[in-house]
Amino acid sequence: MQREPMLEKTFLKLTAELEQLKNVERAKIGKVIEEARELGDLKENSEYHSAKEKQGWIETRIIEVTDLLSRAQVVNPAILCHDRVCFGSCVTVIDIDNDTTLTYTIVGSVESNPSKSLISMNSPVARALMGKEEGDEIDVILPNGQRSFEIETICYIEIEIEG
Repeated sequence: MQREPMLEKTFLKLTAELEQLKNVERAKIGKVIEEARELGDLKENSEYHSAKEKQGWIETRIIEVTDLLSRAQVVNPAILCHDRVCFGSCVTVIDIDNDTTLTYTIVGSVESNPSKSLISMNSPVARALMGKEEGDEIDVILPNGQRSFEIETICYIEIEIEG
């Protein structure tokens, strides 16, 4: 079983979502389905079909979240040493080809949000960075070709996750 590293905040958020889905949303959609059944002919009953579709989504999400939580490995990056890149590290790199500076924070796949520079530790860039030190150079194969980066700084900054 592949462990899924995540912040405690993410674990608690997923746990609350699972409880909401199981204990509230399931009951709500059950009532909606019953009410829609009472309207008659199910073949042309859009309320019924819509509710059944939502029920399917809820059950699928319950399975997904249950799986994530069963594999969760809660990590507190604040207590880790960030001499080398690891989970929770904020890493500033210089793109050697065009001399641009980029900053990434390495997080779990659930927390990943590239538009906020939060990259999954399973991404090609994060995998290449893991375990490296300041001054190290890495080569990464990306969809737009190979890129070379030099690690400028590694540190820990508290990670802000939405939700």
